[in-house]
Amino acid sequence: MDARFDMFDNEIAVKFAKRFANASLVIQQSPLPKSTQELVSLRASQINGCGWCIDAHTKEAAAAGETAVRLNLVAAWRESTVFTEAERAALALAEEGTRLADAHHGVSDETWARVREHYDDDQIAALVSLVALINAANRLAVIVHQRGGSYEPGMFAAAFN
Repeated sequence: MDARFDMFDNEIAVKFAKRFANASLVIQQSPLPKSTQELVSLRASQINGCGWCIDAHTKEAAAAGETAVRLNLVAAWRESTVFTEAERAALALAEEGTRLADAHHGVSDETWARVREHYDDDQIAALVSLVALINAANRLAVIVHQRGGSYEPGMFAAAFN
């Protein structure tokens, strides 16, 4: 399957992508741990079937020192022992925030309470914003059939600096 549309070769799409990248900088520069940011982005991307984002976030996480074991177990985080309680809370929020159409209640009170146990207000603001942003990124890439496999760590950031 070839890409339907090149989002990096259209003036409007590039303008949007620059603003999108600027929004992501707010999250990247937040106190939310980088490893948590990548794990959350990877999990939402897995749920949404976004090959481009799975490729990007797996490679970015690995380049930042994330282990192959943890990356390989993100899809089965509930059935693994390699994630902290804080990461588990963030992954639960990512899943529930991504599967809004699958759950009439959205993010459960139980998940929200676990997130509040482990993160301060600034980290929560970044986490909620990240879940929204990665879901938007997934939709952009899936709609235009932007395929995974060619991403190199730092590629997205370099394109907009």
